[in-house]
Amino acid sequence: MIRAIGLTKDYGSRRAIENLTFEAKQGEVVGFLGPNGAGKTTTMRILTGYMPPTYGSAQVAGFDVISESLEVRRRVGYLPETVPLYPEMTVYEYLKFMADLRHLPNGDDMIDAALDLVQMENRADGYISNLSKGMRQRVGLAQALLHRPEVLILDEPTIGLDPAQVVEFRNTVREVGKERTVLLSTHILSEAQQLCDRVLIINKGRIVAEDTPENLQARLVGAEHVILRVKGEADDLLPIITKIDGVQNAKLQPDGSLEFQFAPTADVRPAVARATIEAGYDLLEFQPVGLSLEEIFLQLTQDNTRMER
Repeated sequence: MIRAIGLTKDYGSRRAIENLTFEAKQGEVVGFLGPNGAGKTTTMRILTGYMPPTYGSAQVAGFDVISESLEVRRRVGYLPETVPLYPEMTVYEYLKFMADLRHLPNGDDMIDAALDLVQMENRADGYISNLSKGMRQRVGLAQALLHRPEVLILDEPTIGLDPAQVVEFRNTVREVGKERTVLLSTHILSEAQQLCDRVLIINKGRIVAEDTPENLQARLVGAEHVILRVKGEADDLLPIITKIDGVQNAKLQPDGSLEFQFAPTADVRPAVARATIEAGYDLLEFQPVGLSLEEIFLQLTQDNTRMER
């Protein structure tokens, strides 16, 4: 598990993170969300023993990140945003090199297990220089999992991956997270919703919200957003939808679709569907609309208040 208490880091006169206190338990995938420059990478570097905090303390797998840094490193698997790979090596050579650095017993067996977990067995003899971005991310994850760590820390792991690769990567992390503690940084709320049991949102070095993805979005948004698409123009449908009890802020979009909101406790979609069909429209799609992290941050900061943790 991970336990941080009052973590603060200064770079000269600039404070990168301030008084961060949080936990991540075994068998839990925790999302660490925030815009670029919010302090996510700094926090992860402290937790992996890469740098000390200016103030505060942290424990990883029961060991202090400052006084017991080597013990922490033995128990942490770390995938940084830019994966440090050697392109002139084959996948197997690279993992063998990492296994030797860690003095792993039964290194060959552990390499095979890591390759199997990230579904790279058939690419073991391929040169890293010839791999796609997604495949390189898998090699980086295999390196992080090689020594079977208790804690896995992943910094923006899906940047640059195509949609299919993202799905595969999420499935792997979800499987790993059943037994280990996983701390995953991202600036994409939808990714946290897919992967995480709980999320921490950090802004300007401070935690501004903490909850499950579903509860966090409900508390921030206060309403469900839906896009309705019909065959043809929806101009005449707008006043019909607006009159339905529970529909809020219905409006036409530039692409001809119709967007509206409703309270999470009163799902109006069945009534909207019936009204749409009765009005003679062919209903093509109902699509939930999630808020981007940037929109959520606007809601968190517009009134200069911080949500209760």
